[in-house]
Amino acid sequence: MRVLMVNGSPHPQGNTFLALEEMRKVFAKEGVEVDYLHIGNQNIRGCIACGSCAKNQKCVFDDAVNKAAELLAAADGLVVGTPVYYASANATVVAFLDRLFFSTAHIDKAMKVGAAVVVSRRGGSSSTFDEMNKYFSICSMPIATSQYWNMVYGRTPGEAAQDAEGMQTMRTLARNMTFLMRSIALGKEKYGLPEKETWLPTHFIR
Repeated sequence: MRVLMVNGSPHPQGNTFLALEEMRKVFAKEGVEVDYLHIGNQNIRGCIACGSCAKNQKCVFDDAVNKAAELLAAADGLVVGTPVYYASANATVVAFLDRLFFSTAHIDKAMKVGAAVVVSRRGGSSSTFDEMNKYFSICSMPIATSQYWNMVYGRTPGEAAQDAEGMQTMRTLARNMTFLMRSIALGKEKYGLPEKETWLPTHFIR
C-alpha cells in the first residue's frame, strides 16, 4: 500500500504536521509507504479555468500540483491536512486541491481512499472537514473515518501533541485507512472495480 500525505500548513513543524506525523507512525508500523509533500509554504495560485489540462494532462502551472499528480496516480490513498482559517481550509490548500482534482481527470481516482485532517485552535473544524471531503466524494473515492471526526486541536506549535483524543483519532484513522485500502485491494483482485458508466453531463440551457 502507498499513501500520499499533503501538509497544507505554512508551518513545516506545526500542529498539522504533528497530526499527520501521528498517522505516519502507524503507516510505518503497518508497512504502508508514504510520499509526503509540504505545500503550505509554497506559492500555489488558483485555477484559471484555461482548460489546457484537458489537452496536456497536466496543469499549465508547473508546481507542486503536477508533482502531486504523479504521486497520486501511484497511490492507494490520499491524506490532506490543513489548518482552519475562518472556518475553512486555508487558501493554499483550496487552490492546490482545486487544481489537483481538476487537472487529473485522466487519472482514475475511483477506490483510492481519501482522508481529510483538520487542525484548529477552537472552532471551524466541522465546516472545514466537510469542505475537504467534497473533493473525495465527487471522484468515487471512499472516505476513511475514525472514532471521531478527523480533528486535532492546538494553537501554538506543539500544542496538538497535548490533545490526547485528537492524537488517538489520528492513530485510529491511519489504522482504519490501512484496513480499507487493503480490503479494496482484495476486492479488486477478486471482483474487479465497479462498472463505470459513460458520464452523462446534464445542462439545462434555454
